[in-house]
Amino acid sequence: MAQFIDRRRQSGKKSTVNRQRFIDRHKQQIKKAISEQIGKRSITDIDSGENVSVPSRDLNEPTFRHGQGGNREMVHPGNKEFVRGDRIKRPLGGDGKGQGGKASNQGEGQDDFAFQISKDEYLELLFDDLELPNLQKNQLRKIIKYKPVRAGFTTDGVPANINIVRSLKGAMARRMAMGGGIKQEIRELELKREQLLKSTNPSSQIILDIDKELELLRERLKKIPFIDTFDLRFNNFSQQPVPTTQAVMFCIMDVSGSMDRATKDMAKRFFILLYLFLSRTYKNVEVVFIRHHTQAKEVDEHEFFYSQETGGTIVSSALNLSYDIIKDRFPSAEWNIYGAQASDGDNWHDDSPICRQILSQQLLPHMRYFAYVEITKRSHQSLWSQYQQLSDTYENFAMQHIQTQADIYPV
Repeated sequence: MAQFIDRRRQSGKKSTVNRQRFIDRHKQQIKKAISEQIGKRSITDIDSGENVSVPSRDLNEPTFRHGQGGNREMVHPGNKEFVRGDRIKRPLGGDGKGQGGKASNQGEGQDDFAFQISKDEYLELLFDDLELPNLQKNQLRKIIKYKPVRAGFTTDGVPANINIVRSLKGAMARRMAMGGGIKQEIRELELKREQLLKSTNPSSQIILDIDKELELLRERLKKIPFIDTFDLRFNNFSQQPVPTTQAVMFCIMDVSGSMDRATKDMAKRFFILLYLFLSRTYKNVEVVFIRHHTQAKEVDEHEFFYSQETGGTIVSSALNLSYDIIKDRFPSAEWNIYGAQASDGDNWHDDSPICRQILSQQLLPHMRYFAYVEITKRSHQSLWSQYQQLSDTYENFAMQHIQTQADIYPV
């Protein structure tokens, strides 16, 4: 009798199968708890799991049991306090659910059920049913490129693809097949001639006839070509589709003086969520961090998030730098290119039309998707009005307004 042993890693020595069943059964409650807590998470723990709580009332499961059955008559006691139509007031704090408030000597209940979900479970629930604007139609589609792969040999082809060894083998086999009978005849005639020469009375006429026949056979053997067009073999290549599973995300953040600490923190959260979203779609995701004020600079992740450098605002410097990096390192034929720009919308007025021109003519034709988020509680600036002209024309461009941390997850 075969025995199957489950040796998968189990969290906290609990049944992995039962744990997954529990998550599936209470998926809506867990997703609701995650969406409420996403705005409270810091950048340092975005890559870890999460503690979620499920209300105890949602853990109740329906049960079946036998009723008393039959037709029975009974008298229920009445009351002196309520009549039909009265509304019963909610119990005071502490009466029933144990959720704080004033102390009471009555009531009982249960606390919410809290448990820890892993990083993978957290991301699975976080991005379940999540779609970004215009992303389903075009942006999540894998770029299919074709690479030549060996597919045997063929009798037709260009001289550059000729296979010399295979062609010579074919020519040798053809010569052996065509000349085998002739060589056998030559060997038989040569043996007959030697026997005649060893005899006591050799006939000179017979020997001359044999020599003429041998000469004809050798001429026929020489006429067999060393290699023929029929012998040529060429390497055959077929175009095999290869899905491109690599992507690059450009993170462009405004670090000018108008971007305070809270605004930068919300921009960081947006970039991290977008990166996690792309990492679930592509096998390899490269990230390019570009920060700008009056000048743009490519930096590493630590400097991007924590550098104190600041200044004025010229957004076009970051867009031009992004285009230069794409030309040098990330050709659009091999990479799925995404861009995300976070700013408070404050830009030098004459520079905003230049930004729109760079996006429409240089960046958007090469990018799968470009997202612009404006993080501010003020009214929109010139950069927003210029970008609005692009959102009506390009399907791979989207823009949203973020005011608080709670707005990041829906966007």
